[in-house]
Amino acid sequence: MNQRAMIAATAVAVMTMGFMAVPAAAQEKEKCFGIAKAGQNDCANVFGTHSCAGQSKMDMDKAEWKYVAKGTCKDMKGLSLDEAKKLKA
Repeated sequence: MNQRAMIAATAVAVMTMGFMAVPAAAQEKEKCFGIAKAGQNDCANVFGTHSCAGQSKMDMDKAEWKYVAKGTCKDMKGLSLDEAKKLKA
C-alpha cells in the first residue's frame, strides 16, 4: 500500500469513529430548561432571542437550557422543551 492510500484509509477510519460516537453521546443526554445559571446555557434559548451558548442573562431562566444526563432533568426541577414552550403562551 502506498503512503497516499494509507493516509486516506486512516483518515476515513478516524472520521468513521467520530461519526459513530456522536449518536451514542446524544442519546445519553437531554435538554433541561430552567436550570442554567447566567452565562452558562448550552445554546440558543427556546424563544430565539439569542442563538449562542453563554448568553443567558439570569439564573434559572425557564427559556434557557443545559444538557444533562438523560432522566435527571426532573430531579433538578427542570422543564422539558414542551413545558418551556408553554410558558410563553
